Amino acid sequence: MSSRPELTHPGDAAIAAAMSRTLTALAAVFQALGDGEHTINLVAERTDDAFVTGRADLSIGTGPLRLAVLDEDEFCALRALLVFALEGSTVRSAVLVATTAAEPNPRACGWTVHDGWLHSMNTAELQAAVIPCPDVSAVTREVYPAPVLLQFPNPDEEDPHV
Repeated sequence: MSSRPELTHPGDAAIAAAMSRTLTALAAVFQALGDGEHTINLVAERTDDAFVTGRADLSIGTGPLRLAVLDEDEFCALRALLVFALEGSTVRSAVLVATTAAEPNPRACGWTVHDGWLHSMNTAELQAAVIPCPDVSAVTREVYPAPVLLQFPNPDEEDPHV
């Protein structure tokens, strides 16, 4: 018998509402990141104590407006993971980190998931999270405060905090 807690399956309405929030959140993240080459990483701790990750590489342009993802399957997996993170019943905690290709060093910002939305991450915590491990050759990322992502109420969704 496993010592891990079981996952509770959220209802279809909760998943649909979280999918709507996910699409809104991703659009807000893409707009906040702006033009350039970006990598988005999502790490989530599930309620059964397992860690799951997602990653997507993308290119954003605003003149003309375009979004290109390097691997559609990776992006779909990241999006699905974000749906469950924002829904909340199967994910205890999650962090989304966006790294932008920049010279001389890539730049990174991040958001934590709580209360069904992405909230700007503390830069000191983010700096600790993105520092390369000792004796590992990795690029150092410059961290900056993540933009606040405005959440607009969805009239079709019940407020889970009422």
